[in-house]
Amino acid sequence: MASLRCIVVTPEETSLEETVDFVALPLFDGEIGISANHSPLIGRLGYGELRLRSDQGTRKFYLDGGFVQVADNVVSILTGRAVPAEDVDGAAAEEQLATARGLPSNTPELMAIRDRQVAQARAQIRLGQNA
Repeated sequence: MASLRCIVVTPEETSLEETVDFVALPLFDGEIGISANHSPLIGRLGYGELRLRSDQGTRKFYLDGGFVQVADNVVSILTGRAVPAEDVDGAAAEEQLATARGLPSNTPELMAIRDRQVAQARAQIRLGQNA
């Protein structure tokens, strides 16, 4: 079976670089699955679960938005944060959600900030429940 090279880069480091069979990741408007020989793509990431499937099983990560590029069997992910699913703290995400819901939203800018923080917290909660 053909494989892909998956590279995840955050502002601090290259947090992941490995060969996988399949990648599923959250775009801002839905989820996409990528296997070998996928057509070239550049996309904007949403908040949610990155799944990497290989012979060793499936690994999951929380992605905090960013961008993805697919070309020549290489999936390059640029994100603000990539956290292994087992390190996602569900209780902290619940607190973050409660705090975000309490933020003011009386201007479009404040509403966008609140909505972003709510989306981030919900994505972490979902991942924590499915980890």
